[in-house]
Amino acid sequence: MTTDIESKNNSLLSVRDLHTWFELRKWGFGRAGFVRAVDGVDFELGYGEAVAFVGESGCGKSTLAKTILGIHRPTKGAVVFEGRALGKLKAQEMQWYHSQVGYVQQDPYGALPPFMNVQHILEEPLLINKVTSKAERDRRIHEVMTEVKMTPVDDFLQKFPHMLSGGQQQRVVVARSMIMRPKLIIADEPVSMLDASVRVEILMLLRALQQSHNLAVSYITHDLSTVRYFSERICVMYAAKIVEQAPVDDLLREPLHPYTLALIAAIPDPDANNARTFKEVPPGEPPSLINPPPGCRFHPRCAHVIQGLCDQQEPPSFEARPHHLVECWLFK
Repeated sequence: MTTDIESKNNSLLSVRDLHTWFELRKWGFGRAGFVRAVDGVDFELGYGEAVAFVGESGCGKSTLAKTILGIHRPTKGAVVFEGRALGKLKAQEMQWYHSQVGYVQQDPYGALPPFMNVQHILEEPLLINKVTSKAERDRRIHEVMTEVKMTPVDDFLQKFPHMLSGGQQQRVVVARSMIMRPKLIIADEPVSMLDASVRVEILMLLRALQQSHNLAVSYITHDLSTVRYFSERICVMYAAKIVEQAPVDDLLREPLHPYTLALIAAIPDPDANNARTFKEVPPGEPPSLINPPPGCRFHPRCAHVIQGLCDQQEPPSFEARPHHLVECWLFK
């Protein structure tokens, strides 16, 4: 396979001006418009880097992930992996790409076929990718099961998903994502369906796998309280756009975009004395992605709106500080 596009700074993954729109129809006839689920997203992901995508439900995080996975076709823009644009890959090359990208879904029980036991669930990707040696398949299965701490391995291989706890199911999902030794893992809300006592274990497991295998990780979450322990960089999404991105410590210490400030203010306070403290939130609701407002999409809810600018012109990305990008006219 030939390299047809050079990635910026030799990145593993480069997403450029990505748009993913879904067409709406009126009762099956005629076009009613588009849902702009991802609407002009740019970012780079380096080898071995963990980047968190945060934002409230409906902001486009999962659609972005599924576009990177190749589940959705982009309406415009490019996803470039190791210099190869996904839109230019043939079927055989797409199979190679899918072997290089693992996927950890939000709902472990829904992600696992109920009619297959753990042995068959983990063996299936190997068979699809033509790992013909039974001994090699067994070796890989035992290796990943040991890595996700499901031991003794033979005690679990014949079990079906309903026979496992939620945490064990998610460990199998993680093992399946690792079975082809990918270079990138996309983890879409990987702990939101789990008990609080299990969440830290799964995040620590993913972090250990990332570091031991030099994995790049795209971590999608609405929970800012976990990203400090799992990511080197944060991308904040609002209404289908990335409005701020920066190294994790910089963003959490000095957030710039008014929406990011609101997100951080909404993080629950563990101090019981503050449980009754009222936290101010921006007025209104996120905009419709069918008919988004002109200008900055946050301007109808922003306390710092500049009339005649924020409500008319869409802000570009400003480098307000070194490696700290923000789409806000306050930093022009």
